[in-house]
Amino acid sequence: MMALWLLLHLTSLGLGITQPLVQEHSFQRPAVAWPSLFNFNLSREVEETIQIPNNRNAPLLVAVQVFVSNVFNVDILRYTVSSMLLLRLSWLDTRLAWNASVYPWRAVTLPRDSLWTPRLTILEALWVDWRDESPQARVHQDGHVELNLALTTETNCNFDLLHFPRDRSHCSLSFYALGNTVMELEFRARAVNEIVSVKREYVVYDLTTQVPPQQLVPCFQLTLSLKNTALKSIIALLVPAEALLLADVCGGLLPLWATERIAYKVTLLLGYLVFHSSLVQALPSSSSCNPLLIYFFTVLLLLLFLSTMETVLLAGLLARGTPRTKSSPSSTSRGEQQDHENPGPHPEEAPRGVKGSRRSWAETADHIFFLVYVAGVVCSQFIFAGVWMWAACKSDPAPGEAAPHGRQPRP
Repeated sequence: MMALWLLLHLTSLGLGITQPLVQEHSFQRPAVAWPSLFNFNLSREVEETIQIPNNRNAPLLVAVQVFVSNVFNVDILRYTVSSMLLLRLSWLDTRLAWNASVYPWRAVTLPRDSLWTPRLTILEALWVDWRDESPQARVHQDGHVELNLALTTETNCNFDLLHFPRDRSHCSLSFYALGNTVMELEFRARAVNEIVSVKREYVVYDLTTQVPPQQLVPCFQLTLSLKNTALKSIIALLVPAEALLLADVCGGLLPLWATERIAYKVTLLLGYLVFHSSLVQALPSSSSCNPLLIYFFTVLLLLLFLSTMETVLLAGLLARGTPRTKSSPSSTSRGEQQDHENPGPHPEEAPRGVKGSRRSWAETADHIFFLVYVAGVVCSQFIFAGVWMWAACKSDPAPGEAAPHGRQPRP
């Protein structure tokens, strides 16, 4: 009641309010000039819209402070990030000023719908939850207006996952005032990081604000710089892959004629196939700049496949070259008696250095392949480390960048 009484007196004395203060609706008609605040017919459907304060020939300057209190639910599969923000807007509206000697109030609180305020829309938002549906604006005696808006939003973010799980991404939140033009309104924004918790996978390490140039409507942009702490991904992805590769290298030390070697190799290959399928589902896919880990794990899969195929082929050749003759029980008992009388190496246990035998050839080939395989595994690790350190990926330009705002595409 005090605020309404103040507004009525300000209007009657001509101390500031030159435009009527009526609630703004979604469907609005052109503004109509009224001689006074209550000089209109309530039965009419035409409603007065509250005009933006006149700042002479310059656009109205609105200062914005963006307080980021929380960033949560970073989903790289859906390319989304959720955040909690507080917007503190302030501007000067001389129509709301009053004489302090006549009205001794330093500030009053008014409903947002009773005066002009910028209507903001987040371009990248999937949904926005305004915490207070009817916020209050604080008006000072010199016409300075302050408005606080708290919101929770989920926005789209183009994550840079080339170096996942040590990735760093920049997520933008673009606030547009679609009801005004750049000739009427101008933003001056700055960001404040109020996040106090770091017990999460992605943390905010920097906040920046800017006003994009060459825009048709007033806007300002908040950029969240996120980095991955990587501990969970390293434990879940890199450690099992390196362990399987090391186990495969150690499996090459088993004798070639041992049947356990083939079973060992095949088990490792099948286990890695299951791991690789779960890895593909855990990482997002994109048109460009896919994570380097996808290529790294694919190379490891090929190495395990080559190692298993080498074991199967050489073991098969060795088995084909070993003659097996059917013997009767009497001959078998006779052979056992001879073995007891003349202990010595069996034909199958002949020395490996016998030239011309199929076993010595297979063992030599297996030994050479083992050395080459170990060298290839070590080189692949160093190559991947170098690519990880120096690789950079530049994404293809977005289709909208070629012709922004409906202009003709650039030649």
